[in-house]
Amino acid sequence: MDLHVELPPAIDAPGLLALAEGHHGRTARALGVREAAGHLVKVYALQAPGRTVGPQAVDTALDLAAGHLILGRVRGSLGLAVLIVHAGGDGDYVLVHSWIEGHMSDLAVFTGPAGRPAELRPGRAGLAPCVWEAALLAHEREAFSRHVLDGTGALAERLTAWGTDTLEGEVR
Repeated sequence: MDLHVELPPAIDAPGLLALAEGHHGRTARALGVREAAGHLVKVYALQAPGRTVGPQAVDTALDLAAGHLILGRVRGSLGLAVLIVHAGGDGDYVLVHSWIEGHMSDLAVFTGPAGRPAELRPGRAGLAPCVWEAALLAHEREAFSRHVLDGTGALAERLTAWGTDTLEGEVR
């Protein structure tokens, strides 16, 4: 198939071009490593233009993460997680990503109206990270592999290196 002549019927050319036209950078800030439900949790704030992630949103997200991670051992959790608190353009999102046995990961997505963290609820089945959240998770996959799986030295040193390897600034 020559894509210069014909696109497959499922391609939404106007939709893809509209997304490309509106694509922009979002600001990522690392907020350190915290503990929630016995897990080490690396926390990020992700902000759409004109939006900010405040302390209340972070506290609420940590509570949601603790509630999700409390059964971590039962689900095969290895005790490391990433928390993304996203003040999005169309609402607020919280992602809890944890590493589990068998080189796998677990992801929970919570959604809610903008600026109302108490109204965050589990996202619909099948909901996956947006492009900006996925950029942070891609970095975190590399940091986990580099420092924890492929690292050398004592585990505490590996975990410290993982905790300080963050992505900050504009993500696209």
